[in-house]
Amino acid sequence: MTRRRFKHRIPCVLLLLCSILLSYFPVLISAAVVTLDSIEISRTHEWLPSQPTIYFQCKGASRTVLPDVKEKHVLYTFKGEESWQPLTEFRDIKCKRCGFYEKDTIKTDHVFDEWEFCPSDFTRADGKYLHFKDEEFNATFLCPECVTRVTVSDQSSKPISKPVSEPTTDSNRMHWIIIVVISVSVSVVFIISFVITYKYCQKRKRQQEQARFLRLFEEGDDDLEDELGIGPLSHSI
Repeated sequence: MTRRRFKHRIPCVLLLLCSILLSYFPVLISAAVVTLDSIEISRTHEWLPSQPTIYFQCKGASRTVLPDVKEKHVLYTFKGEESWQPLTEFRDIKCKRCGFYEKDTIKTDHVFDEWEFCPSDFTRADGKYLHFKDEEFNATFLCPECVTRVTVSDQSSKPISKPVSEPTTDSNRMHWIIIVVISVSVSVVFIISFVITYKYCQKRKRQQEQARFLRLFEEGDDDLEDELGIGPLSHSI
């Protein structure tokens, strides 16, 4: 009986642990999304008289074709909501080897530029980063989460020193708002998960007690019939 109860309690404990991990897991693995804000190419390299196919790719990742970029010396701007967005994501502060390329139907694809693409490149308060190469292209990337992630990483790596009073900026206020919203969301998800798990465990416990009571009641009826002599033997007589 003890072993059976222990087996029934294992799912409740696992469900509780999973709910706690799931409530914090999105915060721990949340990715910093990078979108393309604008791009302008200075020239194309396709030999055949056709519109070029420009794409962005990081090493080990799939390519992202830019379907709208067809003409040189034209500044293309984007909202970050296009079907092919985002370009890439940063899971931590580690850099990626990325670049812009032009598909070639005859030779290997032309490389506009390849570089170490890092979250630390996004140093502006608006989360934008400009990258260009002479006579090739200039592009602006957007990643507000990169600014927050790099700032937190820098603060954690610096030794504790006497705080210096600085004027509060809109960027700092926005960072604090994001932190508060995330904290409140995690707390709400944790509470809801805990309540659901608790109710589930209570329901399982009641079902087990009812089943145990029915078994005891059935066993008690058999003993009572034997004592009164109204069981199968009495009927046979």
